[in-house]
Amino acid sequence: MSVFPFGPSAVSGTLDSLGQLLEGGSRTSSRMSDIEVTSVCAEGYTVENEIDGEWSLVVDALSNDGPSPNQVLAADYASCYIPAFRVAADQTGYDDVGHVEVEVEADLDEDDDLEAIAFTVKTEAALGDDGQEIVELGEEICHVHSALTEELHADITLEDDAF
Repeated sequence: MSVFPFGPSAVSGTLDSLGQLLEGGSRTSSRMSDIEVTSVCAEGYTVENEIDGEWSLVVDALSNDGPSPNQVLAADYASCYIPAFRVAADQTGYDDVGHVEVEVEADLDEDDDLEAIAFTVKTEAALGDDGQEIVELGEEICHVHSALTEELHADITLEDDAF
């Protein structure tokens, strides 16, 4: 198992940001950041994160004391996609799609880097011919989807009228 479960291909923009910093640029402006995270690792591979001064999240590269970074990313992606899917459904004329469930499957390569992500989205509402449009609009709205490299965009299967 790799000690660093996030590979350089996991999130787009990281290398661009590093390049900007190396060239003397700054990633911060004079305004406050939208998100502030402090991550601390006293020893080993368990990291305690404080998010915006009010949330705590333990992430463990070895999955002993908490989920691994790849597990957190998979859950984060689904957690972002579900509200985006709901907004997309609303924008397509569905006031309430009811119960929505996303089953995530993520594949790792030999270095334990994320290689592929698949979602099975199950909805209570019958979406019929609008289903694929809602899935695609949900992808456009989802912030995590936008942050990932195209290779890691989820392959999404929709099962409507599932409950």
